[in-house]
Amino acid sequence: MTIQDDSRLYAERGGTGERLVVLLHGLGATGAVWHRVTPLIEAHGCRWIAPDLRGHGASHPLGAFGIGNHAADVADLLADEDPSTTLILGHSFGGAVGALMAGGLFGPLPARLVTLGTKLDWTPEEIANAHALARKPARIFETQAEARERFAKVSGLWGLVPPDAPEMARGVVAEGAGYRLAMDSRVFVVAGAAIDAIFAAVQAPMRVAAGAEDPMVSLAAMQRHDAGAVQLPEQPHNAHVTAPDAVVSLLFD
Repeated sequence: MTIQDDSRLYAERGGTGERLVVLLHGLGATGAVWHRVTPLIEAHGCRWIAPDLRGHGASHPLGAFGIGNHAADVADLLADEDPSTTLILGHSFGGAVGALMAGGLFGPLPARLVTLGTKLDWTPEEIANAHALARKPARIFETQAEARERFAKVSGLWGLVPPDAPEMARGVVAEGAGYRLAMDSRVFVVAGAAIDAIFAAVQAPMRVAAGAEDPMVSLAAMQRHDAGAVQLPEQPHNAHVTAPDAVVSLLFD
């Protein structure tokens, strides 16, 4: 595995081969959440890249945090890659970023897009609550353990992995005498973006999927954009953590 941090985004890379799989994490997580997925991608003879999106993990908290800013960052990261051999796998908010890129506004279309657990429908109350979070200053925790617990809950990893799991990497940083989440709370301003319209504008081949136990997205909502939408049996929102084989198979079916 190699690390790239010479652009706006910190990213980890691995694998060999012509095809590249771009792994985009969900809101509040980091690229480390793909830890169980990357060996399977390598087994398919592919390379992979897993960035920490703007304002997350080790990436710089620069400028605005709209969904277009995130898509532009990823497009810059992939500037030297061949889009015809590039596949995007995005979880939750990462799926929305991938869908925006697959609409052609940020360069040539990728060969394939797979989204996992991307919330398509937002209520006014949900949007207002997210925007309220975006305005709050970072909370300082007395202990690293408390901060890591909060990170696990924000990222959806709570109850799925232990506190020292690789998926928890870069989620917490020291701040003075305490600890805080590495995530910049301003990332929550993305709530309210026209996700449904972004998905409707996708021009690349797309598979829309979610865990069958994921409360954030229904099969009916996914089928608005993909008649062959997939629900992974008995899987939660973070199905890439609990069922990585099933998620990776969506890339290559």
